[in-house]
Amino acid sequence: MMKLPRLRQILLSSCLGLLLLVSACGEVQEPSRWDGAQQQSTEVTSAAGQPVPGSSFNRLFPSASGGYSLVYTQEKAGFAEAKLQQGSQDMAMLSISDTVSNPSAVQKFQQSNTQVGGYPSSSLTPNDTAILVGDRFQVKIQSRNPAFTASDRETWLQRFNLNGLKQLK
Repeated sequence: MMKLPRLRQILLSSCLGLLLLVSACGEVQEPSRWDGAQQQSTEVTSAAGQPVPGSSFNRLFPSASGGYSLVYTQEKAGFAEAKLQQGSQDMAMLSISDTVSNPSAVQKFQQSNTQVGGYPSSSLTPNDTAILVGDRFQVKIQSRNPAFTASDRETWLQRFNLNGLKQLK
């Protein structure tokens, strides 16, 4: 008589364990908001083409001169960034981005009535200046020091190899 309750306990435990295993394996996870954003970003990129590798941009940055140095800080598909330093002071952030991944970035240049170096320009804040090259590449400089003025940003924007950038595909 002792064996029957023990057998029932083992059988019940086994059934419960199997039920838990089956229910855990069958769970469907809802996509997060990040999954949707990733999918949308991928769809935009594949519809418009692939962004240029960030390493292709590095050679198009201006050469450092006049007591300035350039320190590359970030590089990824469609983007490259560097700090412009004078001594130990960060003066500005320089960047090139491929708008193929972000077509809405081009819109701010479509209504522009200002130019730098023959390219439409835009300033979203008093500390930045950007131009659109070849209807695709945004070249942007953000002042990090009050001594680095709008005039300095325009001068440094024209030091980029803009013709080389325009030829990238």
